Amino acid sequence: MADPRPVPIPAKLMAGHIPTHVGVVMDGNGRWAQRRGLPRTDGHGAGEEALVDTTYGALAMGIKALTVYAFSTENWRRPVDEVRYLMNFNRSLLERRQHELHEVGIRITFSGRRDWRVPRGVLRRMEEASALTKDNTAMTLNIAFNYGGRAEIVDAVKQLVADGLSANKVDERAIAERLYHPELPDPDLVVRTSGEYRISNFLMWENAYSELVFTDVLWPDFRREDLYEAVGEYQQRERRFGGLET
Repeated sequence: MADPRPVPIPAKLMAGHIPTHVGVVMDGNGRWAQRRGLPRTDGHGAGEEALVDTTYGALAMGIKALTVYAFSTENWRRPVDEVRYLMNFNRSLLERRQHELHEVGIRITFSGRRDWRVPRGVLRRMEEASALTKDNTAMTLNIAFNYGGRAEIVDAVKQLVADGLSANKVDERAIAERLYHPELPDPDLVVRTSGEYRISNFLMWENAYSELVFTDVLWPDFRREDLYEAVGEYQQRERRFGGLET
């Protein structure tokens, strides 16, 4: 399927270093709705266009992996009606979009716990989307769903124990190999929308040296142009990974 909204990528971006992996904390749906006198759930629905357009923008730039924070382990504390809406919305989103994304070569994966709290219908759609797109190589869209950074580390440590690894064999590599998607590189860039300045338990291990960009744009208003702007800011930074600038 053709890109539904082709937008030229600024030449200065393509001439620079494009991040391989970008993470996005999609925040501000509730505030977007409240400012318009709408139910909070309408903000989540409006965020679908932002997700699709941002995904196409990332694909057009040559970004190889995009991880989006869709539902956290802490989000279960929200009102029951909102949680129910989010479960149904994410299931229907996969139903509507998985074939479209498959046609342009996007692999869909998920990071997070697939425990008893996630409805079976949602789990089935997740499994279907993963199976349908598993051989695609144009880009990976990794959806962090029922995800928490600390939970991911806990699960990795549990796997270390289950694997019978002795203490002297435990190192960073051993833990990294047991994260939800060890094949994905650490994010080069993490973008958070809505003017909040925190990462909220998102990719706690993987973000050790990610560049962070914060924008005041509420997620339902975010588009690929905003992603391009974030990448432009990323390209202005010197990444030293603890070393000295040369």
